[in-house]
Amino acid sequence: MSEVRRLLRRTRLLTLTGAGGVGKTRLAFHAARVLRGWFPDGVLIVELASLEEGRLLVPTVAAAAGIRETDREAMPLLLAGLADKRMLLLLDGCEHLLESCAALVDRLLRTTPRLRIMATSRHRLGVLGEQVLPISSLPVADQHAPTREIARCEAVRLFTDRATAVRPGFGVTAANAATVARISQRLDGIPLAIELAAARLRSTPLDRLLSDLDDRFTVLTGGDRAAPPRHQTLRATMDWSRSMCSPAEGHLWARLATFPGGVDLDTAEEVCAGGEIDREEIFDLIAGLVDKSVLTVERLPTDLRYRMLDSIRAYGRESLAPAEEERLRRRYCAHYRSLVGRLRIDRMTSDQLDSFQTLQVELPNIRAAMDACYARPASAPAGLEVASTLWGFWLLAGALTEGRHWLERGLRLVSTPGRARLTALWADSLLALHQRDPSTAVTRIEECQALAEETGDATAAAFATMVSGVAALSAGDDRRGLALMEQARNRHWDAGDLNAVGINLYLASMFCVVKDPDLGAALGEELMALCDARDAPLFRAYALFAIGIAAWKQGDWRRAETMMLQVAEPWSVIEDRWGLAQLLEVLAWTAGAGGTQERAARLLGAADRVWHELGFSPTQLPYHVRSHQQCETRAREALGSRTFTREFRGGAQLDLATAVADALHEG
Repeated sequence: MSEVRRLLRRTRLLTLTGAGGVGKTRLAFHAARVLRGWFPDGVLIVELASLEEGRLLVPTVAAAAGIRETDREAMPLLLAGLADKRMLLLLDGCEHLLESCAALVDRLLRTTPRLRIMATSRHRLGVLGEQVLPISSLPVADQHAPTREIARCEAVRLFTDRATAVRPGFGVTAANAATVARISQRLDGIPLAIELAAARLRSTPLDRLLSDLDDRFTVLTGGDRAAPPRHQTLRATMDWSRSMCSPAEGHLWARLATFPGGVDLDTAEEVCAGGEIDREEIFDLIAGLVDKSVLTVERLPTDLRYRMLDSIRAYGRESLAPAEEERLRRRYCAHYRSLVGRLRIDRMTSDQLDSFQTLQVELPNIRAAMDACYARPASAPAGLEVASTLWGFWLLAGALTEGRHWLERGLRLVSTPGRARLTALWADSLLALHQRDPSTAVTRIEECQALAEETGDATAAAFATMVSGVAALSAGDDRRGLALMEQARNRHWDAGDLNAVGINLYLASMFCVVKDPDLGAALGEELMALCDARDAPLFRAYALFAIGIAAWKQGDWRRAETMMLQVAEPWSVIEDRWGLAQLLEVLAWTAGAGGTQERAARLLGAADRVWHELGFSPTQLPYHVRSHQQCETRAREALGSRTFTREFRGGAQLDLATAVADALHEG
């Protein structure tokens, strides 16, 4: 920590390097907590272990920064969002994305002069100005030293701390000090090795623990002598830890290692049971792996989730036999294909918000499932089906780049004109339109229309017509666009597909409130009635927003405020920063219209912070520019420049959650 403090004062890029399991991540996270006060704009932590695609690095960092993609690429948004931030960015686990991380870090250092970056990696990034801090193993004890000195040794202190968790009352005494010191030596002071070893004291006497370690290291001498000793020690410790597991625990360890995002009990039972492991055994086996520190437990609001450190997960995967790995791959892919199908947020159901949150948690595992499907021609259509089914998630999460990545990768692999390809074509077109990529959008939608007619797929044809309408509206051809969307909506009504009707009304109302508030309000009311009938909270929030904007443009600021206050909760649940920025903005207008100019100035400041983080401005939105300017002018004239500036800056100092909470309380 002393070195981290010293180096971070004089460098803008500090990379912590060292072997797997040596404690880079733990040190970095501790430093981020302790030094948070150095950075007025806070600390942003981005964990990269589950990210397999280098091209998704920038969108992932942008999402972690709260920057929601709009119609621009993620890199400009990220650079704009961090441009004047006095903050620390922690990139944890860069080694598997080394080139992408180096390129991103180099760009950030050149364009964000106040940003400091700390990275953890098994390799240096190689960026100009990088300061590397090698993280070595903990100092080990001399078995001949006095007991007090042995007890103060760092490796022994960690061992003792972890040992007391499984054997209360354990301590270093004159009787056991030499043995503890020799254990620290055998483990080379590697924190992960120490933790795995200490966990065994639940069932293994201290002397037996030492002899087991001695035997394991003797066996290891036949391995790769060119490998660094710490790597050998870590592998030996894992080999030994595996040998301490029952055969069933060892098998489950290997199977659970396929989940990069962790796993809950139900999923573990569904995917990992079979062969040597009965479904009824899974719970007890997981408990055993938790006891042995192979698994860690994460407590979520509604469930427990079990995770592995990356080194442990990589080791576990190595022990899967090819035949077993293939069986597990099929079950894994089938599970997540089914899960994504059940959690479709484009369906108007009461659990939309819960489904969205579950998809966020499971996204690393879903990515792995799509990767696995795309790796084999026979299963590629299943992967495309998953990517296609997630289209609503990609859109509402603002993950446009990632969504298009998975869709276009699948479209390159799957040429069969089935439902998955047809859905992928119109979904990719819709995402492309949101990114202002009309040429790709038109190409995709034309192919979708042709294939839908060729195959007689009425559902795909209706969606293709709807997206064609969105394309026309985006190009400024309002009459044709609205006609196409109405035509598609009638087809969906005739087919009884109310989910599709809701999607159509959502998209149409968002466009109409700008130029035709009366029509926008009518479409919003129709959507809200549908949502109320089916208890769909997420779609209802967008209906309320459309009605609220229409009410504002019609001169009814009280109704506009009432509508806006109701959208805050669902948008907060899905972390729709784009929507929440607009919420704060519109509430500023209504506050000004109601005569509370201090509140208007604070809300403008709070909204301004979010707009800045998004790399956007309210003056770039047609339905915002005039109202924004009028609100600011009215508040500044009423309060005077000094008071207005004070209130505005006060709002800008609030984080988004606090700003929204204050807006709701005052509203």
